[in-house]
Amino acid sequence: MNTIYVVYWSQSGNTQAMAEAIGKGIKDAGKEASVVFVGDASIDELKKANVFALGCPSMGAEVLEETEMEPFVADLEGFVAGKKIALFGSFGWGDGQWMRDWVDRMSGAGATIIGGEGLICHEMPDEAGLAECENLGKQIAEA
Repeated sequence: MNTIYVVYWSQSGNTQAMAEAIGKGIKDAGKEASVVFVGDASIDELKKANVFALGCPSMGAEVLEETEMEPFVADLEGFVAGKKIALFGSFGWGDGQWMRDWVDRMSGAGATIIGGEGLICHEMPDEAGLAECENLGKQIAEA
């Protein structure tokens, strides 16, 4: 499988900007990227993939978005063992607990988290944040 999927949920566009920058990093590293909103993503494609990225902002009391992303992630838990996954998202408050919980959850299901932790940006990613996203994309491409 040559295409690396970057699946995200975004309300204000912050996490979408991160997803697009990650996709750019994957492409810059010579791989094909498919940046897809979670509602358009295919669980079956991710089942076949060895590596992919998931993005979601912090919602409410530092949780994943509950109507689309949470059910999607719950479906993924059953088959992520042995896969390499990058996690990312933006936040407006809190200290990143939602991302630490998400990393623990995916690690607990048997996935390897690329970089060892999720990438978070406060609000809309600035130039440095976008550069971090592109760098993560390159790491994903090399995973």
